[in-house]
Amino acid sequence: MTGANNFSVSRYGPERADWSRIFARDSLARRLDWPILMSAMALSLIGTVLVYSATRNRTEINQGDPYYFLIRHLMNTGIGLVLMIGTVWLGHRTLRTAVPILYGISVLLILMVLTPLGATVNGAHAWIVLGGGFSLQPSEFVKITIILGMAMLLAARVDAGDKPYPDHRTVAQALGLAAVPMLIIMLMPDLGSVMVMVIIVLGVLLASGASNRWVFGLIGAGALGAIAVWQLHILDEYQINRFAAFANPDLDPAGVGYNTNQARIAIGSGGLTGAGLFHGSQTTGQFVPEQQTDFVFTVAGEELGFLGAGLIILLLGIVMWRACRIARETTELYGTIVAAGIIAWFAFQSFENIGMTLGIMPVAGLPLPFVSYGGSSMFAVWIAVGLLQSIRVQRPLSA
Repeated sequence: MTGANNFSVSRYGPERADWSRIFARDSLARRLDWPILMSAMALSLIGTVLVYSATRNRTEINQGDPYYFLIRHLMNTGIGLVLMIGTVWLGHRTLRTAVPILYGISVLLILMVLTPLGATVNGAHAWIVLGGGFSLQPSEFVKITIILGMAMLLAARVDAGDKPYPDHRTVAQALGLAAVPMLIIMLMPDLGSVMVMVIIVLGVLLASGASNRWVFGLIGAGALGAIAVWQLHILDEYQINRFAAFANPDLDPAGVGYNTNQARIAIGSGGLTGAGLFHGSQTTGQFVPEQQTDFVFTVAGEELGFLGAGLIILLLGIVMWRACRIARETTELYGTIVAAGIIAWFAFQSFENIGMTLGIMPVAGLPLPFVSYGGSSMFAVWIAVGLLQSIRVQRPLSA
């Protein structure tokens, strides 16, 4: 029922792939969710063009090669697709049995960030330098581990028919599982990743059928935790400045408010159809910092205009709409929870990234899924797509 045997599914359950029947009703090709796959691929390809536009003239970061980031973004997308295929081949049920191992590896990696092996990028000490120009951000993969780990615990007795919904003890165990890596990541500090993980935990709890008291209690605990973090001065100065600039956009426009102000200028200048690819004055003039990563949406807004930026939002919406359908149609709680966690992750991270470029959300250093440059982020979101595809592939034919 697991492993390679999940690659194709008949009405009687997973079977070994039979490529002679690739277009049969129960074949892999017919059971994949193609709207998700095509939308995610389109986003990655659009991101390739936007990343190239943002970096082709930036000799201080592209090592004198205008195609440096374009090639690496395509490589990251290709590796992401391979990881997606591998995830579908293994199946989400196989990964369910491997959660303890994956969880241990994830915690070990984020602990390594706090050692001399860790590196600081844009103020966040959240990276492991691998050499050769490559680095790893373990917190991206922790998002997947939290989703799988909490789903495993919350769905175990429900899918077995022992309970109609998770009991309080199980919910407490699931929250404890998520809290350990989140606390470590908070020490880095990587506030943006922690924010995403909090939303993931809420989405998972809501999908699991856990008592609403846990949901409201978690929201209250989050509010108290935010106050405590502020009062105890756990945040670095640059993070405090980001919130200050969000609360008052006119505060130090040449300093802490510079990124947001330049981003809004770039998007606002695009109009309906944009200035045209490679013709954006803000992008060409290199006025927007980190434009290939956190602020890649500004390139779309300036050079492709409202229509181009709207297309990105539409494609992200298709991914999340189809993910919602997968979550609703699966017959096992475990699959529903995994899909719900991915939906919460993609929805919040997309809203936060686009919102910070528009000035309606604080700058949190989160990439735009599938679009922003970054290997760890790209790999993680494509693995998540693989999980969604596996859940769809393994559903009963009548669903």
